[in-house]
Amino acid sequence: MKEKNKDGIFGGSVAAVYETHMVPLIFAGYAVDMAERVAARRPSRVLEIAAGTGVVTRAMATVLPASVAIVATDLNPAMLAEAAAAGTSRPVEWKQADAMQLPFPDGSFDATVCQFGAMFFPDKGQAFAEIRRVLAPGGVFIFSVWDKIEENEFAETVTAALAALFPENPPRFMVRIPHGYHDTVAIGMDLAAGGFPGKPEIATVPMRSRAASSRVASIAYCQGTPMRGEIEARDPARLGEATELSAAALAHRFGNGAIEGKIQAHIVSIAREKA
Repeated sequence: MKEKNKDGIFGGSVAAVYETHMVPLIFAGYAVDMAERVAARRPSRVLEIAAGTGVVTRAMATVLPASVAIVATDLNPAMLAEAAAAGTSRPVEWKQADAMQLPFPDGSFDATVCQFGAMFFPDKGQAFAEIRRVLAPGGVFIFSVWDKIEENEFAETVTAALAALFPENPPRFMVRIPHGYHDTVAIGMDLAAGGFPGKPEIATVPMRSRAASSRVASIAYCQGTPMRGEIEARDPARLGEATELSAAALAHRFGNGAIEGKIQAHIVSIAREKA
């Protein structure tokens, strides 16, 4: 959830809350999984798209040999600033870049990675074509997207709570964007439109999301994502109320104290044709 688009932008305090709350809540486990998948391909030069605050970048820097070059990009400077401040275990190249028009020569990388960013691409076929272009022949593209919201319990609960608070115009960001690109047939069609040959490998991977409290999880969703902009667009004075109401809904469903719920994503892998 990192690229700028018509539904909002991560910036300022949102980027900080994203890193401190959202990353450990739902992204960290999938970052480790992604880094291991990349390492298994034994790449020599890796491009990360929509790197956000760098959770996958840090995981790759840990598991990939120091000889493997990592270039991590994001459209949003505030996210990259958070990523650079967090740092990595070894040097990586941070670069602002738009997935729709990547500033790299053809065939520059033998692996391209994107964790939970493809849902934000305004023209997915065009973005995939750009990713194919910068891949060397035989290079692999690995990316993840969230499954439907019903398979992601915290997001579903918060969305329902906000619908009760704003019944005439409920904030639907989570349904529309993060959980709006789960159709694997559509994903395959978009990859084909981008020039990738054959059928992608798609693994559906469930995990558990854990938070120290319902309020921690509520802050993550209501204040660490573009959901915040949707709440404030309806009534800027009600962000605190929306956060507390969402926390109460999470506590009602998952209990007091530390909470735990299901999350689920699709991990997609596809290779560019060999020369």
